[in-house]
Amino acid sequence: MVEARVAQLTGLYAVSALGRGVDAQLAGVLAGVAAFGPVGRFDTAARRVTVAATLPEVGTLPDELAAAIDAACQGAGLDRAQRTGCALLLAVHGGPASGVGPAALASQLAARCGLSGHTRVYTSACVSASTAVADAAAQITRGDVERVVVAAGYLVESDQFALFDAGRALAVDGAVRPFSAGRRGLLLGDGVAAVVLESSAGRRRGVDPVATVVGWGRAGDAFHPCQPEPGGSGLARAVDGALRRAGLPPQAVGYVNANATGTAQSDAAEAAALRRALGGYATQVPVSSTKSVHGHALEASGLLELVVTALALRHGELPVNAGWLAQDEACPLNVVTNRPQETEATHALTLNAAFGGANTALLVGVG
Repeated sequence: MVEARVAQLTGLYAVSALGRGVDAQLAGVLAGVAAFGPVGRFDTAARRVTVAATLPEVGTLPDELAAAIDAACQGAGLDRAQRTGCALLLAVHGGPASGVGPAALASQLAARCGLSGHTRVYTSACVSASTAVADAAAQITRGDVERVVVAAGYLVESDQFALFDAGRALAVDGAVRPFSAGRRGLLLGDGVAAVVLESSAGRRRGVDPVATVVGWGRAGDAFHPCQPEPGGSGLARAVDGALRRAGLPPQAVGYVNANATGTAQSDAAEAAALRRALGGYATQVPVSSTKSVHGHALEASGLLELVVTALALRHGELPVNAGWLAQDEACPLNVVTNRPQETEATHALTLNAAFGGANTALLVGVG
């Protein structure tokens, strides 16, 4: 009997304002203490909002990405020879990073980190990294490749900060309050992450996978350039797709790390999407958004949130939804507040959505 191919996460690394490394990310999302503070990286004097979740000391984006890729490969037990066959899927902003465009950056990182010359870049805003993970998992489960490195990065900078501030999307009260009454908007945050996805090669090397990407779904609703479809139809289809691919019912999902950015319309639409996809179970499954502590890392959000979701599930505690004030009747969900919630769940969803109506769902499993 031929063993079904799966996409296992064997090496993980992440950096955010919560700190460096996976232990810092897990500790931060479980503590539920938001990492937002005054931005010192550039001048915010002309801005309505002056806070974000930034690391006090950070290198250039190429340097941070290279360090993350190296650390993830080391965590997966890959020596330099084993790296040479790995493709690199890179999620970054569409503009130049330190004067280098995304495609050139991917090629430089692959060469610098000893990966193959096969690269692909993803610049599709806030679903960039989750789309890359879905593509990597698809390639592995089809048998096209043995392993893939996925990396993503965004460091808070003045241009995107100014755009979100001018669009009045940033929270003027300096807090992100997903699904909560009184939420005022999102806040940006640093995020750099890298993961190694493999078939069973990791186990053959004696590496215990952290988690498995068992399902993924992608869907668009094309409702509005910036606003989500109020009924959550696109995101619901993405969740349906992830569950179908995994062959699991809604009740198998033990946690949802929601896209929820803390904006009025998108959080309500996401709650509607969960009700649409999960039915009555949507009011029972524990839900939180770790953006409430590490901020919105734009193109890197999907990978940072996949990392913390997999770690939390394996650890057996679910992250806190920080900034909570009170229940919003438009978001009738079982939100994790006040303290981490112990769990024996084996599967979790992590969701992302982007301007233009793009939606992704990744379903991870442990055990």
